Amino acid sequence: MKSWRTFSIRRSPDNRIPLFAVLAVLTVLAGAASLCLGPVLIPPGELLEVLLGRMPNTPQAKILLFARLPRTCGCLLAGMALAVSGAVIQGVLRNPLAAPHIIGVSSGAGLMVTLWGAVAPTAAAVLPLAAFLGALAGVVLVLLIAEKTGAARITVVLAGVAVSSMFNAGIDAVITLFPHALNGYSDFRIGGLSGLSMSRILPAFWVILAAFLFILSLAGELDLLLLGTETAQSLGLRAKPLRLILLILAAALAGAAVSFSGLLGFVGLIVPHIMRRLVGEESRPLLLASALGGAALLTGCDLLSRLLFAPYELPVGIVLSLAGGPFFLWLLLRQRGGRIHD
Repeated sequence: MKSWRTFSIRRSPDNRIPLFAVLAVLTVLAGAASLCLGPVLIPPGELLEVLLGRMPNTPQAKILLFARLPRTCGCLLAGMALAVSGAVIQGVLRNPLAAPHIIGVSSGAGLMVTLWGAVAPTAAAVLPLAAFLGALAGVVLVLLIAEKTGAARITVVLAGVAVSSMFNAGIDAVITLFPHALNGYSDFRIGGLSGLSMSRILPAFWVILAAFLFILSLAGELDLLLLGTETAQSLGLRAKPLRLILLILAAALAGAAVSFSGLLGFVGLIVPHIMRRLVGEESRPLLLASALGGAALLTGCDLLSRLLFAPYELPVGIVLSLAGGPFFLWLLLRQRGGRIHD
């Protein structure tokens, strides 16, 4: 059977440079547009003046610094984290249908965030840790089910759907018993980034940065793991411990993102597939490209959610679902029940 990695295109390092440049420019443009556009249009010149501190105490400064800047930073950070998490999960499980929101990672994180809101609503700084524990529970459950059932691709998807359903039922139960456990419950379930503050994003930022750098340091080992468990072990790699470490790091990324962005879907599914076709299969370029692509995609979708029906605003999760649903169905139709492990 052909490996799922045959869908990608091999790229030489020289060919990747223009692609990374384009991705970086798109990410910067998406961030700048998110800061400038909205009910109040802020020209790029004024944006620069505010960021340099030359227009303090003006309406533009208040809009940028207290509303748009935290939201834009949250979009960039969550998009990066979810896309890299998806790339790692797809690689470790060797399953193109895997993604944080599909295999129960995001919903596990959401359950822990909701529980923490009910138990200790004032301890917001610990939310990323609580979300990580929930995301890790989702990863472990699906991994155990996959191992026990022979790890068929469709089994992982179905197991993830079942685990997500259980976690989502837990979220609903907590909200029913503790109605004030989660502010903006609807936006959280769909996925949204309105009302963010820098203090809420900062704890997740450090978790995401540490996990991302750790994953990059293991990119060479991930390349070996993608060759198959037996091949990796014959080359001296301890495949099972490494797989678990990488999944823990992917859970940390997804959990930290969920802690402030809600249950966003499809970023971790769409972006790694697109980036794999653009930059090839090598893990380090793929991870870097996924980080840039995820940041640009989520920021662009969030901007659309603000502008399409202005002055009304859609949660960004709706826009992502409208784009990601057809993509997932197309991807599902391309798979024919192959196995994850060699």
